Amino acid sequence: MGIMIRRRKLRSLVGILKDKASLVKATLSTNRHASSLRVAVLRATTHDMSSPPSENRISAVLGCGGQGTRRTSCACVDALMGRLHATCSAAVALKCLLVAHNIVSRGSFILKDQLSFYPSSGGQNFLNLSTFRDKSDNDTWQLSSWVRWYATVVEQNLIVSRALGYYLSNSSSTSSDHNNKVLALLSSELLCEVDALVGYVECTREAPDPSRDHVEMRRNGLVYEVLGLVGKDYRLVQHEVSLRFKELGDRIKGLSSGELTRFLDGLKRLEGCKERLLSLFLKRRSDDKFWDTISEVKTKILEVVEKRGQKKRLVTWVGGEDHVERKSTRFWIKPPWTERPPGTVVPVSICSGGW
Repeated sequence: MGIMIRRRKLRSLVGILKDKASLVKATLSTNRHASSLRVAVLRATTHDMSSPPSENRISAVLGCGGQGTRRTSCACVDALMGRLHATCSAAVALKCLLVAHNIVSRGSFILKDQLSFYPSSGGQNFLNLSTFRDKSDNDTWQLSSWVRWYATVVEQNLIVSRALGYYLSNSSSTSSDHNNKVLALLSSELLCEVDALVGYVECTREAPDPSRDHVEMRRNGLVYEVLGLVGKDYRLVQHEVSLRFKELGDRIKGLSSGELTRFLDGLKRLEGCKERLLSLFLKRRSDDKFWDTISEVKTKILEVVEKRGQKKRLVTWVGGEDHVERKSTRFWIKPPWTERPPGTVVPVSICSGGW
């Protein structure tokens, strides 16, 4: 135990020295504007594992990057992503992701736009942290699993925003416009949006397993802050999913068999996340309403599928009987066979006449 404490103190001291060295290097830059951006990012993403960046530190990054031109915003995002991909520290990586998440949640439009399509040379925003590992000690090893999960959540947030055509953080501010947009979409388009939203819920469900060590990790202020932001987004996703499920439920009789199957698959995928999500976030009254809606819509789909199945079986059966009837009225039934000498011609009677 004493060795672990000494290692933590040493890690903390080394982190402080690294942060100071990085700040000194950034302030010596001849480009004052780029220097101020880099300093703001460094102060918001220190090596301290115990607490998240303060509101002032995050606001400083949002303010520097959100002011002025697209070039300024691009430089801010470049500084943040450069810090993220250069570090081997789980604490620094998680704080970089936390700042990025705040940009998506409450940054200026131009800053969000730059982050959504980073790198600036083109392409989508793939944070590429699936193999991130900080092997310094047991604490950083555990925190690395939160880094990998959180990076996927932030990426999925941006994927959902592209699918919907607006950022999740804006979904409640102009709800009437979004409701009208949902009404105007084709069923196939609604199902595509549902796929993206359900994908976010599935991604959220994959938070690190709540074993004993990870429960202790959740008491960490940095992890607690991360879960708080993800929880807010999850509530927004619930709202967006409910809107689309309600509209698809009203159109259910007009959906094709393929669309019904796709719709039902989305519902089942959501139900598979229920228990994990209820244990991950504090339960609210809206949760019961949300899951009741899922259950009701699923029941309606199954009823429609069953009715269509019965109708199909009935049509098949009637068609088969009609075929037998038409065939039996066209020809006489063959009379019982009687033995005749070889070469004897046997007359056959037909409805329209005979020999």
